[in-house]
Amino acid sequence: MSVSAVVVSHGHADEVELLVPALVEQVDEIVVVSNVAGSVRSVPRGVRVLENPRPLSLAANVNLGTAATTGDFVLNATPDTRPEPGAVAALVACAESRPRCGIAGPQLRWPDGTWQPSRRRFPTIGGTIVRRTPLRALRAPYDQPGHYLTDERPEAPVEADWLLGAFLLMRRTMLDELDGWDPGYRHYVEDIDVCYRAMRAGWERWYVPQAVVHHRYAAVIDRTFLSRHTIWHARGMARFLRKHPERLLAL
Repeated sequence: MSVSAVVVSHGHADEVELLVPALVEQVDEIVVVSNVAGSVRSVPRGVRVLENPRPLSLAANVNLGTAATTGDFVLNATPDTRPEPGAVAALVACAESRPRCGIAGPQLRWPDGTWQPSRRRFPTIGGTIVRRTPLRALRAPYDQPGHYLTDERPEAPVEADWLLGAFLLMRRTMLDELDGWDPGYRHYVEDIDVCYRAMRAGWERWYVPQAVVHHRYAAVIDRTFLSRHTIWHARGMARFLRKHPERLLAL
């Protein structure tokens, strides 16, 4: 089965120049969406660049790139990721062996090679309050094993609630059924939403530790309490709860 990669760049020209050559050998086609001027300088031959006349949300750009590609699978890769050789093939192998696998995500690692918690449980009200208020100062970073699953280090593919959206292999038939990502999310929570809608539609989400991807995760909202990113995240969570009010019962 063929794989199309979509890379959305919002002023990340330097990172795109490092990521795209690493993807060329692992996928069948690549589309880079330039969300603002100067987001892409040069790409290898055969890589297509879509220039946005005006900035769009991340989800809208993922949909734009998906519509411009033809692969059986769509790989959404953020510019701050670097896949190790064979990472995409491992994701595809997992998905191909499971017909209802709609989303497959890799083992993410910080730039220094240490493990990064990317397989997570769907958010609860109580857990979100702890993570997004000063209460989190009472805990070490990512010290919520019920959400981040930090006490689990599977060595074989295992199902997940949702996977961090930095590097996701998605089955096109699933995306077509779900009508893609929700462009109403400005930034943040769109990855939780697409995984949740996939779950409700009967599609599986799999974590594949054999696929290793390094991720220079900024984690802005994990480092600051009050910023525009905090507001964007809060609005994203509010949208998620409006769409899926049953999560209000998940305390």
